[in-house]
Amino acid sequence: MRFNPKADISGGRVSDAGRGGGGGGGPMRIPLPGGTRAGGGIGGLIIIILFVVLTQCMGGGQPGGGGGSSTQGQGQGQGEPEGIDPDDERYANCKTGADANSDADCARKAVALSLEQYWATTLPEQGGTEFTPANIKTFAGAVETGCGQASSQVGPFYCPPDQQIYLDTTFFADVLEGQLGGQGGDFVEPYVLGHEYGHHIQNLMGTMGRVRTQQGPDSDAVRLELQADCYAGMWTRDASDGDGILTDLDEGDIREALDSAKAVGDDRIQQKSGQGVDPEGWTHGSSEQRMAWFTRGYQEGTLEACDTFSASSL
Repeated sequence: MRFNPKADISGGRVSDAGRGGGGGGGPMRIPLPGGTRAGGGIGGLIIIILFVVLTQCMGGGQPGGGGGSSTQGQGQGQGEPEGIDPDDERYANCKTGADANSDADCARKAVALSLEQYWATTLPEQGGTEFTPANIKTFAGAVETGCGQASSQVGPFYCPPDQQIYLDTTFFADVLEGQLGGQGGDFVEPYVLGHEYGHHIQNLMGTMGRVRTQQGPDSDAVRLELQADCYAGMWTRDASDGDGILTDLDEGDIREALDSAKAVGDDRIQQKSGQGVDPEGWTHGSSEQRMAWFTRGYQEGTLEACDTFSASSL
């Protein structure tokens, strides 16, 4: 994966909350439908299981998640949204695609802009819904969010109330590659960001309000997560055709995305935990399902093709 060195990436909506993010690093408490609550991570592979559960709580479990009423600016040149500092020290020097080719932080900013530009066009055209950009915030240790306080143990997640994607960048080396055995690669993080941005699109479309069943191989929660994988595939298809920001996106990058989808499948996580595979506890879908729906989005490139809620089988 490479970026167009002449591309202007200064409009990428990424900021850094720093270490601690204004919080004390304690466990996160997030309300779920029905009044139940989810707690923070513990350690080891249990962290990954909680990553699955908590991202579902924030990315898929919020009832009535339509967020299209926001009046934040859209696209480049419309001003910085609330919570994004254009002079953020971590990303201040990320101006061009050339910067993205030499710096991982700048690459993140370029991917953010690519996702925003893609969905700013695709969502109104295919979904008939007004688009509002999501913000991406990196942090270390802990961070305060519209969903409560999150620790780095949670992993990447999307929070509907503040329409932000939160990312502790150590997740990829420490967890995805280290604990789950993913192969890694430079397209792994873009795939994850594409998935989380997919949750933002679901929030704007009101799809999150369709989630009633939280666990099981055919549950609404699994359908929501597989749809986000499919949306990530849609964006990847556009980026691989050359979107003016990303260039030289090849089959190796697609394999990295598929490997990541495989690594975070519920069956793979359960196997790593040593507790055996129990489909009734699934919240995100199996490795095979996650790879299949990403591939479907990549091959077909439409919201209609990604309608997991109408699919008779997953």
